[in-house]
Amino acid sequence: MDIHAIPSPNYVIQEDLLRQNLALIQDVKKRAGVEIILALKAFAIWKAFPIIREYIHYATASSIHEARLVFEEFGSKSHTYSPAYTEQDFPVILKYSSHVTFNSLSQFERYYPMVVQDENRVSCGLRINPEYSLVETTLYNPCAPGSRLGVTSDKIGNLLPAGIEGLHFHALCESSSYDLEKLLQVVDAKFGHLLTQIKWLNMGGGHLMTRKGYDIDHLIAVLQSFKQKYPHLKIILEPGSAFTWQTGFLLATVVDVIENDGVKTAVIDASFTCHAPDCLEMPYKPVIRGATDAIAGKPTYRVGGCSCLSGDFIGEWSFDKPLKIGDKLIFEDMIHYTVVKTTMFNGISHPSIVLCTSSDEIVVYRNFTFEDYKSRMC
Repeated sequence: MDIHAIPSPNYVIQEDLLRQNLALIQDVKKRAGVEIILALKAFAIWKAFPIIREYIHYATASSIHEARLVFEEFGSKSHTYSPAYTEQDFPVILKYSSHVTFNSLSQFERYYPMVVQDENRVSCGLRINPEYSLVETTLYNPCAPGSRLGVTSDKIGNLLPAGIEGLHFHALCESSSYDLEKLLQVVDAKFGHLLTQIKWLNMGGGHLMTRKGYDIDHLIAVLQSFKQKYPHLKIILEPGSAFTWQTGFLLATVVDVIENDGVKTAVIDASFTCHAPDCLEMPYKPVIRGATDAIAGKPTYRVGGCSCLSGDFIGEWSFDKPLKIGDKLIFEDMIHYTVVKTTMFNGISHPSIVLCTSSDEIVVYRNFTFEDYKSRMC
């Protein structure tokens, strides 16, 4: 791939890497005897859905727009969960969903009559909160104290309301199979008496099975063991990041080099706050191809985005030679949780989206223009 032939800024999806992840996920699905579905909250570039559909047949949504996108472009009805449905949105949710999970008992009681009246009866579930998580970053911890997400065991009692056919929990984030094993022990202890009353159990996302070093065999053993204890249950996993983990990059160009108070900043034609917001939210420092963490004696730079937000920068990298205007920077692993969270703050040009095919051809999925910005403002 000739990166100099690709305009900047640009999100580049690499088909061969995507297919490697999909093949692994498909293998886990078959060996463990579970359903694994794509979470649109992490990746919703629908022009790539035909590739994903070769391996995985269902997806999960968290809103009316995601649910409709699943229906229209993924070719199936969605497994839908939202922290709160509205009277305006819920009929649309029913239209595009096969499964609907409610965040609270009050939401279920309010909208279940609409489910009963609907001719396309969905399977209803309830999100539970095991009050246990190994996620260290509070922003991403669904089980942090006081969390609004899910129903705790003391609120349910011994019997589920009539009409609830499944339970759903989500307490992981880029986690290991050993984290899942510990979590399942807690779920079984707190909610095991309810598992005989349902047909399916959705174990949510955060299963980063495509990360290097992830113990796939252990994951399969954990899932098979749980299925042996509850053989009547259909087990569903809905990872987000795992599908597109390490499958592409954000290409940017150095447009200026500034030095103040002994700090050199390479300003790029992209923005962390606009185009890679997780870097600032988590926070985490992405890998730049060919660069390292700061090393004394080497050309070292802070990299800053092109928005006017003062905090639109990430800490320092060292390079083999000084950066200059026009140099290309490749930020690795910028496909999951990037495009879905981007903004057009400052009216900054949104990076284009392209696919680099397995035969090394560049297919342009989308170029963004002034009209995209203007249409969002009014």
